[in-house]
Amino acid sequence: MTRIFFFLLLFSTLIVFGQKPLTQEDKIYNAVDAFVAHPSIDGLQNLTKIEKDFYKNPKPKSKNELLAMVVLNCNIAYYQNQFNQTHQAISSYEKAWQIHQKNKLQDYDIIEYCLKPLGNLYTVLGDYDNAENTIKQYYFIAEKEKNQLQKVAAILNLSNVYQSAGKADLAIDLLEKTIRTEKLSNTQKGNLLNNLGNNYVLSYKNTDITKPIRPNFFKNLEKSYLDAIQLLKSDKTQTETLANCYRNLSALNAQWHNFELANSYFEKAKKYFFETLNVTPRKIAKFKYEEALLLFQQQKLAESSTSISAVFKILIHNYSNKKSILPNQNLLYAETVLLDALDLQAEIFQKQNQPKKALETYKLSFHIEDLFANLLVYENSKIINQTRVRNRTEKCISIYDFLYQKEKKISYLENAFQLSERTKSGVLKSYLTQNKIISRKEKIHLEQLQNRNTEIIKEQQKGALADISKINEAIKKQNELMLSLKKIRLKNPKFIPENLDLNALFSKLEKDKAIMVYYFSGFEKMYYFTLENQQIKLNSFSNEAHSIAKIWQFLDYFSDANTITNDIKGYNQYGKIAFDLLKLPKNTIHKNLLIIPDGILNFLPFEALISKKSKTTNFAKMHYLLNDFRIAYNNSATFYLNAKPLSAEQQTVLGIFPVFEKTDYALTFSKTELQSIKKNFEGRFFENATATFDNFKRNASNYSILHLSTHASAGDIETPASIKFYDQEILYSELYNLKINPELVVLSACETGIGKLYKSEGAMSIARGFQFAGAQNLLFSLWKVNDYTTSVFMDNFYKNYKKSQSYFEANANTKLDFLKNKSIPNAKKSPYYWSAFVYYGELETKKNTVNYIFYSIGFLILIGLFLVFNRSRK
Repeated sequence: MTRIFFFLLLFSTLIVFGQKPLTQEDKIYNAVDAFVAHPSIDGLQNLTKIEKDFYKNPKPKSKNELLAMVVLNCNIAYYQNQFNQTHQAISSYEKAWQIHQKNKLQDYDIIEYCLKPLGNLYTVLGDYDNAENTIKQYYFIAEKEKNQLQKVAAILNLSNVYQSAGKADLAIDLLEKTIRTEKLSNTQKGNLLNNLGNNYVLSYKNTDITKPIRPNFFKNLEKSYLDAIQLLKSDKTQTETLANCYRNLSALNAQWHNFELANSYFEKAKKYFFETLNVTPRKIAKFKYEEALLLFQQQKLAESSTSISAVFKILIHNYSNKKSILPNQNLLYAETVLLDALDLQAEIFQKQNQPKKALETYKLSFHIEDLFANLLVYENSKIINQTRVRNRTEKCISIYDFLYQKEKKISYLENAFQLSERTKSGVLKSYLTQNKIISRKEKIHLEQLQNRNTEIIKEQQKGALADISKINEAIKKQNELMLSLKKIRLKNPKFIPENLDLNALFSKLEKDKAIMVYYFSGFEKMYYFTLENQQIKLNSFSNEAHSIAKIWQFLDYFSDANTITNDIKGYNQYGKIAFDLLKLPKNTIHKNLLIIPDGILNFLPFEALISKKSKTTNFAKMHYLLNDFRIAYNNSATFYLNAKPLSAEQQTVLGIFPVFEKTDYALTFSKTELQSIKKNFEGRFFENATATFDNFKRNASNYSILHLSTHASAGDIETPASIKFYDQEILYSELYNLKINPELVVLSACETGIGKLYKSEGAMSIARGFQFAGAQNLLFSLWKVNDYTTSVFMDNFYKNYKKSQSYFEANANTKLDFLKNKSIPNAKKSPYYWSAFVYYGELETKKNTVNYIFYSIGFLILIGLFLVFNRSRK
């Protein structure tokens, strides 16, 4: 009662003196002010409690109160980041942005206090799609409001995203254009030049061996940093960027082995870095890592380890290096600086001749990568994450190979194979695995997210005619879906890839009478595992320019229809060189060969390699690998092992034949192909104007074979692979959400297996689109195919398949039949015409229900005869 009386008295006193009681938003702002005056982890928990209590109250929320919650969340996020709670900071910024967007709030600089730091944190975690989307959103706002300062900041941060995502050329173009066309202050220009230097470095590292280096490259590179320093020196607020310029100059000179100059630049960087106000622990840890790297490059291994230990102390709570420099796995979290430090420590162990200790360290790095993978939503970011994993995998394979040569323990080769397998089509693998267990709600979100992505890509493809407002609106909706999807996923268990059952793999290969040759394309070497007769072997060859050039020389013969026929002798020569380089099996009892390609080998028609050189100009008499083996391919050993058995039921075909009559791109022989399939199989066939994408989608789930005879394109770096229906062109990613469960997909079109190539995932092709939708057996093309010879090939393929052959056998025998066919002239028997189509999938022969009936009847007759004979004896 006394407390109630006191508050009533206080309330009446406030009224007498003309003061109103505090509003809800005032209470929130007061709490934030009190926390900012004395920030602490306990204080953060108090702010979080205020937020929860606010939403527990059922009373309707005013716009002022909601704006106060935006401010509260932005402050929580800022200090969470200061206290190394990166993921929590991202979540808080996301909440602030969601409230601001949903309620269309104003009177708060949402770009400066929310979107800029959020975009930067996404970049730090490798969530590049979210980073790019966020930055593009605030660039759009800044441009609309004519805020030049924030617009240039967006360009700077976007270039950081492109740089981190490996798109250095895109970043260079963006930065050079901005410096050339925008009115900039010295500070802005200095920051942009520093970034430009970073991207020049990255561009040089990623330079394709076939492309010339930009003119004055090295001169421009160093000049970017030195010019940036001159522009920034007079601005006392730019000490951190000045430090970064000197750090970059140090790293550059260390690469060139100018260590005296590198150390000098690093000391200058240190001076400016520690003059900077509000440097976060994470930034200090990153600086210590760069110090460790510089020491390592000078072979000062002990000093480098000491700096790495300092990184762990800064970033890991309860870290102790009394027993070992390595942190406990349970203390690790998704953080790129931790990842870099662990990888560097592993390299130190290797230099110190401690290979097993290096493997133990890399194991911790792989654990962090798994944590990263579970945070990412977008496919592109996941693929980039896999590429990073792959570089580490190559180092581990090298160590396992070294240990095997030394100790001859087969377990080292098995471990190397398991690591390789984890990176093979990892994004596709995890998508198909999780798609079986995720909720319907999550599936709908993923589908809508993909639809928005397609909408953005298609609008961007219009170039100068693209509607920027439309793109921004799609990005906003995509962002909302992403945030919603993240909430759903918080309730689901994390996906950790499992090891492959090697015994089961060997058993399946034995049953299929097959050898597996499994490639892993590294930076330095091309590794290849051979699995045969319950044994695993590991070999390698150099993956440097001269080796890859041999593969390209062979592939160049398939650039058009005439290249092979114009140089048959050269084809024979380079086909044999490529065959010898790839070390394919010889003199084996097994006649089935399963290839798991990697890198540019995804585009190689192995059947057309020359296993025995000859002087003949008769294509039918050349000795191809096709003569030695029936060949199938797959994306990974896991897909091969877990393939569904083929059905014994009668197969039906859904055929899509747009034909495009009376147009410049008519497929005249597509009609012949259609009639041929109709003769052999029942089904439903859509021709000309009825061959629409909608008709395909509606009917695809009802047929066991999906046959698409049309035009397709591999696209290029900017344009995704696509396939034409009569009414529209469909991007490969639009196929992901198809409702299909086919036995076989036949893509009778050009370049259906070609697209932008990632070593970790393969080609972003039309075939990949169908694989995402669940197709496990596919027949697709590796280059632009001829209309007439394709119709002949498909006619024979279906006839062979009908003769109770498997898809796998039908493909091999169709190629052999093509070469034996006397009605086809020699020029048309060029490998260009018959080796374009490759089969990915199951090797087993289909079960024939008719045979089972005959066997059953025969067995019953035998029993009857036995009973009659037995009775007559009695």
